[in-house]
Amino acid sequence: MTYEGNLTQIQGKIAVIVSRFNHLVSEKLLGGAQDAFLRHGMLIDQIDVIWVPGAFEIPLVAQKAAVSSRYRAVVCLGAIIRGDTPHFDYVAAETAKGIGQVGLKSGLPVIFGVLTTHTMEQALDRAGGKSGNKGWDAALSALEMIQVFDRMED
Repeated sequence: MTYEGNLTQIQGKIAVIVSRFNHLVSEKLLGGAQDAFLRHGMLIDQIDVIWVPGAFEIPLVAQKAAVSSRYRAVVCLGAIIRGDTPHFDYVAAETAKGIGQVGLKSGLPVIFGVLTTHTMEQALDRAGGKSGNKGWDAALSALEMIQVFDRMED
């Protein structure tokens, strides 16, 4: 048996957690995700957007959303841009690890849509610029994972 999602409309709600830090990038990622959801048959009231101060706060809020039983998936969006100190390494590593742990512990699709780039230009390229919109990609991953889970339960 092969299980695969087909990116059609889903029932239920999705939580989208967005980091306010680097909001210029985060807002573009959110716009891409919302556009992808709507173009694949979802209604705007199926998408709950939850803003958090920074990327480091995403995993905790993702966990709260995942265990609430209100959502079919959690999409995590933000941008961590390298600076002159090792702060980037700590925030990027802990954010990625935390988001992964939420998915494993909750059994819910929890999608990592947090950019980790060297420059603002690279981040903007991935948030609707020449490299596409990773928010859009994260939304499609959520839809596909929901459908894969649904098919595995049949």
